Amino acid sequence: MVLALSIILIITSILMILLVLLHKGKGSGLSDLFGGGISSNYGGSSVVERNLDRITVVVGGLWFASVVALSLVLKK
Repeated sequence: MVLALSIILIITSILMILLVLLHKGKGSGLSDLFGGGISSNYGGSSVVERNLDRITVVVGGLWFASVVALSLVLKK
């Protein structure tokens, strides 16, 4: 159980890092490599940015749940 939760924690941690780096920043960033600079001309939040926000929130929730579950398993 500890091994499975540790693997889930590692995977969600890596995903969180990647998803945060993909968000559109104020300057040039990693998101511009994937077309983030093109959508900044249209103003507002694009559909891709909103979906990226939703995915980031879901992965963040999974990350938090895996941290809590791992701490509860290791506490016993």
